[in-house]
Amino acid sequence: MTNTVNWDETGNWTMAGPQRAPNPRRMRDVLARHVEMGTVPGLVALVDLGNQPHVEVMGRLHADGDAPMRRDTAFRMASLTKPVTAAAAMALVEECVLGLDDPVETWLPELADRRVLTGIDAELDDTVPVRRSITVRDLLTLTPGFGLVLAPPDTYPIQRAVAELGITGDGTAAWPTIGQDEWLRRLGTLPLMCQPGDRWQYHIGSDVLGVLVSRASGRPFGQFLRERLFEPLGMVDTGFHTTEDRLPTSYAHDPVTGDLTVWDSPGGKYSRPPVFEAGGDGLVSTVDDYLAFLRMLLGMGVHRGVRVLSRASVELMTMDHLTPEQKVEKDLFGDHFGRHGGYGFGMAVRTHRRDLASVGQFGWDGGLGTTAYADPAEGLTGILLTQTALDSPATARLHRDFWTSAYQALD
Repeated sequence: MTNTVNWDETGNWTMAGPQRAPNPRRMRDVLARHVEMGTVPGLVALVDLGNQPHVEVMGRLHADGDAPMRRDTAFRMASLTKPVTAAAAMALVEECVLGLDDPVETWLPELADRRVLTGIDAELDDTVPVRRSITVRDLLTLTPGFGLVLAPPDTYPIQRAVAELGITGDGTAAWPTIGQDEWLRRLGTLPLMCQPGDRWQYHIGSDVLGVLVSRASGRPFGQFLRERLFEPLGMVDTGFHTTEDRLPTSYAHDPVTGDLTVWDSPGGKYSRPPVFEAGGDGLVSTVDDYLAFLRMLLGMGVHRGVRVLSRASVELMTMDHLTPEQKVEKDLFGDHFGRHGGYGFGMAVRTHRRDLASVGQFGWDGGLGTTAYADPAEGLTGILLTQTALDSPATARLHRDFWTSAYQALD
């Protein structure tokens, strides 16, 4: 039987039909096996059906230590920051500060009067004029004309320029080392990679969107998030840094041996305020805080009786906005970006059923080892937080097995 979500007059949601609780036995066994194999030193996993979430806490904070993982451990959320940034932008749309089709150059003059490369492999001076301005909608859907180039490093001149200017990270936890205004100034010195609106390109648009929210609201991005989203939702453990004792060690994989290597230590980048509060990947959060955010979206903008966004905004965020032509580059990387079918505002939207997830499921994954989605058809929210990067088939299998067991737990 297919379940559906109903909303009461306050916007709180309940499941139609008999109330259910997840049966997590298999999920517990599956996750424990991955921890025992050393796929990750530890993890926190959650499955929620709208009443009492089931949480599994396993393993250790550090591969070389004894400190146990805790339910309130603060993880580096990486790209799970993107849906939050999109929600912040929609809050400004609702306040009539931003319009979806407004040109962003009103607040971001560094991005006015762009030139556009004649091709992704062109030299930086081989350009044509831009056909139109970049809009707020372009940033929300990652179609502003710039983004990460999904090709080996140093393949094209534009990649070299982006790296030399420090617009994206260098593979270490050191980025960013410049503030948002200087970062945007540097980005504005480069030509666009394609015409605005032509195609989806990953990541950089979300960082720009965070700068836009900061400038349009007239206050630091983190402060706006705290006032407009985190405090109303009770997300007391979410921000751009936290105390050293709350953080696990963050690991990547050695590309040759596959062994875990330290990417960021507990006393590193995320234990102090950053110079740039990055809207694409900067937040730290806990499993319960991020559940509050996803429950708000499942509740069409309401969480525990508090309205944070309108129903219309959430509907826009969680519907597919891309044409087949815009999706070409995204769909070339199906295992990472294309498996969902669609992309809304700051996150993926399922438009076809290729696995156990229902059409309409929305959410995203974080490259440092996090994944979080909500499924309105099932009333299911799943969150898996780890400290091991998604740069290895082993971590990807862990994520796949979590989602398989999460859906199995429905029955």
